[in-house]
Amino acid sequence: MLEDLIPESPHFLVSMVGLALLLGWGAGLLCRRLKVPMVVGYILVGILMGKSVLGIFNDQNFGGLVYFTYLALACIGFDIGGELAFRKLRHLGNSILWISVLESLGATVLVTLAIYIFFRDLPLALVFGALASATAPAATVDVLREYQSSGPLTTTVFAVVGIDDAVAIIIYAFAIFLAKFLLAGSEVHVAEAVLRPFGEILGALALGTAIGLVFLFLVRNYTARRGLLVLTLGAIVLVTGLANALHLSLILANMAMGMAVVNLTKWRREDLFEIMRGITQPLFVIFFVVVGSQLMAGKLLELGWIGLLYILFRSLGKQAGASLGGTVSKAPESVRKYLGLCLFSQAGVAIGLSIQTMLELGGGNFGAAGVELGTRALSVIAATTLFFQIIGPPLTRYAIFKAGEARV
Repeated sequence: MLEDLIPESPHFLVSMVGLALLLGWGAGLLCRRLKVPMVVGYILVGILMGKSVLGIFNDQNFGGLVYFTYLALACIGFDIGGELAFRKLRHLGNSILWISVLESLGATVLVTLAIYIFFRDLPLALVFGALASATAPAATVDVLREYQSSGPLTTTVFAVVGIDDAVAIIIYAFAIFLAKFLLAGSEVHVAEAVLRPFGEILGALALGTAIGLVFLFLVRNYTARRGLLVLTLGAIVLVTGLANALHLSLILANMAMGMAVVNLTKWRREDLFEIMRGITQPLFVIFFVVVGSQLMAGKLLELGWIGLLYILFRSLGKQAGASLGGTVSKAPESVRKYLGLCLFSQAGVAIGLSIQTMLELGGGNFGAAGVELGTRALSVIAATTLFFQIIGPPLTRYAIFKAGEARV
């Protein structure tokens, strides 16, 4: 295989990261010229350099790239938190709650019902229904930033994708509990299955808020732009490291810090986020190249009925749930009509939960059925992630342009 010929030298890996940055940016500009979001170009370069084609970025050297993904996700979380200013959300607060819950439940319910009706396998249906609830914030946020989008739809999207992780984790906790119960009887600790996710969510929010308060104290009288960049990046890296060490969501923790910064001070709060955006674009390019490198393009041909049902009913559930939530909460018309199109992307949380499913069910404690379910979850989610990461950004672009919120 070609990847067997790739040297494992860290110097080679560094040079390939540089090449990925150049190729990714070039592909992004080409996509922009074709009126396609730049993130699609980054992902396609990743597919070219990754497992599907050249194998330059592979399982052996992925450990050297994972820190780019951590930092990019952390900056995305911080950026999302910066958009969640209470003064902006006050008139949208009710709609955000309704939409977040209903779009997640919409995808979960429809996927669960469709797969159960077709396969008559309740554990399988429960697991895939739960995985369908997750939405990836990274690609969506990158498109909003690329086109400098601003307005009710944009603000709602930032808020919804920001709390979508929490909703997805809660749904997954209940689903995996029921799946384990059905596969193996009553050898499941209910308190751990239900309460642990809540503890992780609250812990992430508390961690980010606490460090955000300390950060605000340190920079209260500081004005040097370069120094603010160093301090802000240092706080983000600190939150990210602690969140990973404590097994908390680094996205939620950094989002909480961003919310603390934007809501608990009246001075220079916009400047801090603008300073960070000056260094995040290279991180985003590398992040999406790495995401693309881990996707197996060939698996799209192996989806089968379960993958097709998952794609169709997850899409319908996201769209219908967002529309219903917007209608119930009397959200602005642009939110009701177009928000669902901004929620198709799928990546980190869904892949992470599918890996967790494989680990929890594939150890032999739940028999051959558990092993098969875990393997199916990982392979189908990997393939559908490729599909959703390619169609998600163009749909987000379409939505913000139709809503009249794109600026470039």
